Amino acid sequence: MREWIGRCGPAIIVMGLIFAASSTPGSDLPKFGAWDIFAKKGGHMLGYALLSASYFHVLNNGKKIKGVHFFSAIILAILYSITDEYHQIFTPGRTASPIDVCIDATGGFVGLGLWCLIKTRFWDRRRRAE
Repeated sequence: MREWIGRCGPAIIVMGLIFAASSTPGSDLPKFGAWDIFAKKGGHMLGYALLSASYFHVLNNGKKIKGVHFFSAIILAILYSITDEYHQIFTPGRTASPIDVCIDATGGFVGLGLWCLIKTRFWDRRRRAE
């Protein structure tokens, strides 16, 4: 059970945070003035970068990085994004946007790509040196 929580827990937590943020009515969302679009779309990218990384953690299970795990994690994040946008239809003051799905996919791809790059270039190299 502990191993399952360690592998799946981060993905469940990130999905819960995204769901909670999407459940916030439009009138209750914070306003960031001139930075509003940047902050909100940046939040989308960050959330889905974390989600795709946590999905990758579930799929990869600490093994050597494989392309199938990378792309499966991205696809799962995109599918979650689509369901999340559908969920927003039922939230007052919110709408579904295919542009947000594209932003989420970009965030997932870039975020997971950076995470894999850091892991292979620095983390694994440091472990081998020890």
